[in-house]
Amino acid sequence: MRSYIIVALAALLIGFGAFYPSDDFKEKEGMILHAVMNYLKVLHFAPQDINDEFSKKAYDNYLKSLDGNKRFLIQSEIDSLKLYETEIDDQVHLRTFEFFGKSVDIIENSYDRAERLYKELIDQSFDFNEKEYIEFDSEKKDYAENEDALKEVWRKYLKYEVLTKLQSKLEIQEKQEKEGVAEGEEAVEIKTMKELEVESREEVKETFDDWFVRLEKIRRSDRFESYINAIVHVYDPHTDYLNPKEKQDFDIRMGGKLEGIGARLSPEGEYTRVVSIVPGGPAYKAGDLEVDDLIMVVTQEDGEPIDIKGMRLDDVVQHIRGDKGTVVTLQIKKASDKSIVDIQIERDEVIIDEGFARSLLLETDDSEEKIGYIKLPKFYSSFERKGGNSCSEDVKKELEKLKENNVSGVILDLRNNGGGSLRDVVSMTGLFIEDGPIVQVKPRDKKATIYEDTDDGVVYDGPLVVMVNQYSASASEILAAALQDYNRAIIVGSNSTFGKGTVQRFFDLDEAYKGKGPEYSNLGNLKVTMQKFYRVNGGSTQLKGVIPDIVLPDNYHYLDIGEKDYDYAMDWSVIDPVEYEQNVLTFPNIDELAEKSEKRIEMHPEFALIMENAKRLKANRDVTAYPLSLNDYEEFLDKREQEAEQFKDLLDKNVENLMIKNLETDISYINSDESRIARNEDWIKNLSKDIYVEEVLKIMQDGKLNN
Repeated sequence: MRSYIIVALAALLIGFGAFYPSDDFKEKEGMILHAVMNYLKVLHFAPQDINDEFSKKAYDNYLKSLDGNKRFLIQSEIDSLKLYETEIDDQVHLRTFEFFGKSVDIIENSYDRAERLYKELIDQSFDFNEKEYIEFDSEKKDYAENEDALKEVWRKYLKYEVLTKLQSKLEIQEKQEKEGVAEGEEAVEIKTMKELEVESREEVKETFDDWFVRLEKIRRSDRFESYINAIVHVYDPHTDYLNPKEKQDFDIRMGGKLEGIGARLSPEGEYTRVVSIVPGGPAYKAGDLEVDDLIMVVTQEDGEPIDIKGMRLDDVVQHIRGDKGTVVTLQIKKASDKSIVDIQIERDEVIIDEGFARSLLLETDDSEEKIGYIKLPKFYSSFERKGGNSCSEDVKKELEKLKENNVSGVILDLRNNGGGSLRDVVSMTGLFIEDGPIVQVKPRDKKATIYEDTDDGVVYDGPLVVMVNQYSASASEILAAALQDYNRAIIVGSNSTFGKGTVQRFFDLDEAYKGKGPEYSNLGNLKVTMQKFYRVNGGSTQLKGVIPDIVLPDNYHYLDIGEKDYDYAMDWSVIDPVEYEQNVLTFPNIDELAEKSEKRIEMHPEFALIMENAKRLKANRDVTAYPLSLNDYEEFLDKREQEAEQFKDLLDKNVENLMIKNLETDISYINSDESRIARNEDWIKNLSKDIYVEEVLKIMQDGKLNN
């Protein structure tokens, strides 16, 4: 595989050598587009013909990114943009941006118009007796014919926003008048309908004023990134252009580490608010920065103060992040007393540990056996750091700790795990088998490369259940598929996993212009779908996902969720299987275990309610038009609330007979920080209500008895 990439890149660079941008293409946008299209041509698994059909698809993608909810553009503007529907391919070939430039002018003017219409409407009272509806499904709506029609769109939109607040305030008042003020609650001032309507409009006005300020901060470069991604997403939904900041954020998410102060931030008016402090990070250790403090000015070592008033959040973050050992000074408006203070923080490596693998011990009253439970939120890896985080190494450590506690089985929970490192999933699967193929990875027009576990050692050879759901994707599906094919684990979960069976790699666009000078730098990265992965049995997980051995119903049982719902998702396919076998514990009686589980599910009251709730959610999703009269809206909400009432506390009861414990070796680490203690308690509290874990424990007990 490595040799294939080297050859492909060599061919790519030859192509660049033959077509370095002329003076016409020295603008950054032209350089990015030129590099992106050449990388895609050489490296993408399914290269596209850049023709009129391609252009139409890119046009549709871009229009959705411009105004997907049809609240800004009018039909005449759509008509003027539609003239370019089959010309994007020509402009891509020529590296010109006539269509893009026109779209920027149109959308920016449309924001100004929308703000003007909004300001005309928000100061007027709405008639909540008029029977009318607002449609929220953009596929069922047309673009407004003219400005008057667009004003009507905005009238309904704002009326709905005010209606929701007004109804909530009326409900609170009515409850107080009927039931009085509950202990610990503050009494609300009883107001007239008119007063509540004015108050609701003021709250909506505050929200939308802030929203339009944020819209003004959208840069041409942001829109250009949307335009490039509208083009590349015609190839497939997982090929993406990322600017340098987005690539940095991706690496942080995957590695679980960053160098900075260790605070999560959000916009707050014209300033930036501290949302939370990462336990153990520099800001936490310094102790002066607190949640809800407002950051006003940022000063680097030996640098000038930078007033961040009105600055975009991503720009603020870039000023605050920095290399380990450097000092940043923040001018803060304290939430506690509104005083203005300067806080110095020495940047350091910040570990975001809640995204890492962690384990617990599970026991039940009717069994003396302990079951190990490992939660893996993602397949993280510090791709670009030697000795960085590795989820495979972390899971190995958790398994070894669980073995020291003499567990009789292990549950590996991959629910909501969206995937990550291919390298780590291969080595992690090898923790459970002796050796052999794990996954086949096939580039275009080449034979599949077989990724194998070459270590004949087995870290854990006991009973194993892997939990998945609709949001278990990519690397999660590789591991689940391999262990299922080897009959090494029972896969338990929803109808199927997500269905992402493709492999992406990052390419720095600067490499396309290596040696050309500083103006050819900082161009961003392209994440390219270069390969599909296939199970060792030859089947792909693309679109179809992994079908669990034992299916447990959930709230999304009747909803279409996953890869198949993306536009331009790649096809399912199959290749030749490879030979595979192993001698570690298997579950030969899976059909029998599934039958027993199905009978329990049929008799389980909560699972019966879950199926009913799944039907309700499907029906609710199909309703896309909401009433705008107060009486009709209240009836609409009452009906939904009555339907939902029986499901109110559906997953809020503790599982009987389930005991959950931290491993002794983890307790000192957990107790070293109050926030860590609170997160651990919350984790155990939620798991104690998890009827899916309850059922998996019963499946494991059945398997143990029958082996």
